[in-house]
Amino acid sequence: MKQKPNDEQDNKTEFISGRHPVLEALEGERPINKIFLQKGIQPSFAAKIEKLAKQKKIIISRVPKNRLDELTKHQNHQGVLLTIAAYQYATLSEILKRSAQQETAPFLLILDNIEDPHNLGSIMRTADAAGVTGIIIPQRHAVQLTATVAKTSTGAIEHVPVARVNNLVQTVKQLKKENFWVFGTDMTGQDYRKWNAQGAVALIIGNEGKGISPLLKAQCDQLLTIPMIGHVQSLNASVAAGLLIYQGFTSRGN
Repeated sequence: MKQKPNDEQDNKTEFISGRHPVLEALEGERPINKIFLQKGIQPSFAAKIEKLAKQKKIIISRVPKNRLDELTKHQNHQGVLLTIAAYQYATLSEILKRSAQQETAPFLLILDNIEDPHNLGSIMRTADAAGVTGIIIPQRHAVQLTATVAKTSTGAIEHVPVARVNNLVQTVKQLKKENFWVFGTDMTGQDYRKWNAQGAVALIIGNEGKGISPLLKAQCDQLLTIPMIGHVQSLNASVAAGLLIYQGFTSRGN
């Protein structure tokens, strides 16, 4: 959940905590306002943070652990936190342009009202590992890019562009006009292990409880299913996304 503004943060900044997410942010392009480093933290890690901060001329404030606990609402901050400019969303055209520059067929993820920030963060982590071109999310009724998403993504949020759109159905129609094949998930779909994701593709991952909305499902060129033989006939959204993303990754010859 996005933290409320206080004396250290306003509506144009976010908190990032945790060693790996902080290091990824320091190596990224977004402006960083300030670093909070726990007093008495491991010297080798402190030296790494100090070196990066000096290169970017960022102020470091050494604070006791209870101050970091307070700023992070008692999350596991691992002794470091920074305030950074709020996440900037890409446009769909920017994502497609990025793919053209890389001379690879685009592989997009469309997230239909994912609500759990931990699911979004985990999906971003897998997307980055598998070379997904970009992610599309709706502006309403879905989790946005927050500090929790950033931490769960372990830095992937700095590398995977995310576009917000007003209407997912209209966005899918636009993609189909640009020769994308659109795939979704459904219990009656084809075994995902037979999915060939070569070419320009968009994969839709549905809401944690409701799945893909009927109007969006109607736009899919093909539906995929993950076979299950156990007693529980459903998977966590990020787990299902991970299986599908890597099938797409493998079938594209990676």
